Amino acid sequence: MTFLSSSFYARDVLDVARDLIGVTLLVDGVGGVIVETEAYDRDDPASHSFRGQTARNAVMFGPPGHIYIYLSYGMHWCANVVCGEYGRASVVLLRAIEPIAGIERMEERRGVTKRALLCSGPGRLCQALGLTGVQNGLALAHPPFELWRRAADPLIATGPRIGITKAVERRWRFGWDGSKFLSRKF
Repeated sequence: MTFLSSSFYARDVLDVARDLIGVTLLVDGVGGVIVETEAYDRDDPASHSFRGQTARNAVMFGPPGHIYIYLSYGMHWCANVVCGEYGRASVVLLRAIEPIAGIERMEERRGVTKRALLCSGPGRLCQALGLTGVQNGLALAHPPFELWRRAADPLIATGPRIGITKAVERRWRFGWDGSKFLSRKF
């Protein structure tokens, strides 16, 4: 397996969202295989970047290959991968991973032992991996992150995104078809 190169992220948001399925994500050695993502683009009314740059979303307008982490509803951290052209403000929300490394650490952080519930959903994923606003803006090519190319091409399902009220008709949610670690079945 090899690390993802910076050129991986400098592509269309839909391609990156699809191609992240099956990639291994580790944060300080804790993590697993990405099984679910959602794409958000600057021209997308559901995106944080739709109304322009603010202090909160500035990372989205920076270089691809960085992480954009925000607090949702004042209670859950959500992690996104910045992609596309520099300044395009496109991101891929990490919705779920299949835990494979540091499972005991994830269980401690989450207070649960059922593997299917450790990282199924953006808030659970961030809590299990120890991601908070502290890592916002960091480059994914450097520690504490490791992203490894997928070993095989998974069968990918697509569907509408979850938890939004605008642009709900877009089928910009991607997942490993049949995975028991998805936040919600397709």
